[in-house]
Amino acid sequence: MTAKATKLLRILRAADWRAALRRYRVAAGVEHAVVLRQFDGCRAVVDIGANRGQFALAARHVFPDARIDSFEPLPAPAAIFRKVFAGDGRVRLHPYAVASTSGKAPIHVSARDDSSSLLPIGSEQDRIFPGTSEVAVEYIEMRRLEDVLQRADIAAPALLKLDVQGYELQALRGCQTLLDAFAWVYCECSFVELYEGQALADEVIAWLRERGFGLLGAYNMAFDHAGRAVQADFLFGRWKQEQQRDSSLRSE
Repeated sequence: MTAKATKLLRILRAADWRAALRRYRVAAGVEHAVVLRQFDGCRAVVDIGANRGQFALAARHVFPDARIDSFEPLPAPAAIFRKVFAGDGRVRLHPYAVASTSGKAPIHVSARDDSSSLLPIGSEQDRIFPGTSEVAVEYIEMRRLEDVLQRADIAAPALLKLDVQGYELQALRGCQTLLDAFAWVYCECSFVELYEGQALADEVIAWLRERGFGLLGAYNMAFDHAGRAVQADFLFGRWKQEQQRDSSLRSE
């Protein structure tokens, strides 16, 4: 069975995921559910790079009572997101990209809008993932996380998720003043340059490590046709917290 068929079967087994697919053609990010279920008692999710709500659907399913603050600057996918979560008072969509500075910026829109980026789309991106080349440039609003959310909005324990197509380090810098409000960071990173000037996985890992987050695992690895690892979803947790958890498990 192909990965797409397996994902579809998983979506069809859950009523909320099935409804989003049928009504709005939004496929829940079920591949993230296995990671999300590791987070005991997560009460808040900040979802940067929300697109149509694929990740937020997975987060809402696993954490039915959590507050979810999603960020999506492109109007078209944001409009679909709002339809998917209409009536859910604990999901809020903010129409911004998160960055280290506030203001307007050009975004390079991909033929598949979930591959759009504030960085120019590189040749490797379209070679490895055909059909993701640039089709337009739009201007969107950027905000630092602290310009939109306050610390009181991020109930502990909280998860910070980023899927921003090469803009990970810049977005993390835009979260820096509130970074200590999060127990976990879940971030897509690349091993090869898919977007011009992007920080690669080792740089993101080092930046987070300097701020007290250790790498806990890598998930959903993508490979090119030659078998080379291209990108993955990386999970980070606070060193002190993980050491305490490990100590607790050893004492049981």
